[in-house]
Amino acid sequence: MSGNKISNGTQKWPTLAQFPMPAKALVSVIILAMAIAMVGALGQIIVHDIIPTFFSPQSTGNLDGSEKSDQQPSTESDHTSSARGDLFSEESLQAGTPSKQYLYQTEQFVWTLKWTHIHLFGMSMIFIFMGAITLFLNISIKARTWLVILPFVGVWVDIASVWLKGYVMPAFFWLHIPGGGLFVVVFAIVATRAFWEIYRARKIYAKH
Repeated sequence: MSGNKISNGTQKWPTLAQFPMPAKALVSVIILAMAIAMVGALGQIIVHDIIPTFFSPQSTGNLDGSEKSDQQPSTESDHTSSARGDLFSEESLQAGTPSKQYLYQTEQFVWTLKWTHIHLFGMSMIFIFMGAITLFLNISIKARTWLVILPFVGVWVDIASVWLKGYVMPAFFWLHIPGGGLFVVVFAIVATRAFWEIYRARKIYAKH
């Protein structure tokens, strides 16, 4: 179709419908694998952010699941761990940091940096693969360009929300919604369109 024409007007960029069956199978399993990864990321958001924000009990427990006794004093590390993802926390994590520690030495900074590293690599790999699939969709060049760019914007917004809610204001928690929603919607669009082109679209080049 015209959306996939090369600039010289005589050749066309290959589309998913023109792929041989092994290539279609590869695209299919990549999408399924990335979908499972997306479900895992959604689970992490629910467990780390949604549940602590809206369903966190007043009493906290140890990391091993055992409850702390009433006589046991809470430590700063315990407070930091339980406060992560808490939208309504009145204490900022930065304010609770001991003055003798530099920022890069705090447990919160180390954890946030580690989370950023893992999240950025993991989510970027999903959309590198999905972006490669997007290149072969039989849609306009402009649409493909936006579908490649937007999920990375969503990932960056999602990562920024973690830093902003930890060191600026807890209300930045809400940036998870537009950030995560953006790359989830784009993923759904690309996956749906790809499966439709592979298994439902009419074959234009029947001889191939």
